[in-house]
Parts: sequence; structure tokens; C-alpha cells
Amino acid sequence: MVGPAHALDAAAAKTLAQKNACTGCHATDKKLVGPAYKDVAAKYKGMKVEELAASIKKGGAGKWGPVPMPAQAGLSDNDAKLLAEWVLAGAPDK
Repeated sequence: MVGPAHALDAAAAKTLAQKNACTGCHATDKKLVGPAYKDVAAKYKGMKVEELAASIKKGGAGKWGPVPMPAQAGLSDNDAKLLAEWVLAGAPDK
């Protein structure tokens, strides 16, 4: 989990999401191909960052409908955790 001395680097997370084509399927507040980041944050509120990071890396299908999310296995564990933390925070700009 995030400790009190840790601040989310939202700008770095957003850049990472863009670089890895996450934003081709997800937007902050509306459904595109996949769910909005804010909807993911609401559904998984209280989930550990590490659990969502593992899900991002593994990909999956059926959690949000018939369209599968491709695995992002090429992400480092730290990058996956940054993305997960950002998504769970509602994908803030800052």
C-alpha cells in the first residue's frame, strides 16, 4: 500500500498509460473499448495495488464484458504498480 511519505506521480502514470496504449481503450471518465478508469477505481475500491498490478500484467476477460484486456506482461513490476495506484486513485491529472 501507499505510505504517508509516498505521493502518487500522476503525470508519470498518465505518460506511462499513454506510452503503453492504455488510453486507446480506457478514458478517465467514460467507457471506450474498456471501462473508464473512474469505474475501475469504484469497482476495485480497497483492492491492494499489487493485486491490480498483477491483473494489468496478466490481462483477462469477462470482468467488464466480452472484450478481453490484453496482457501487459512487458511492464516492469514498478510500472504496473504505478499504473494500478493511479487507476485506483481515479486516474487523476495531478
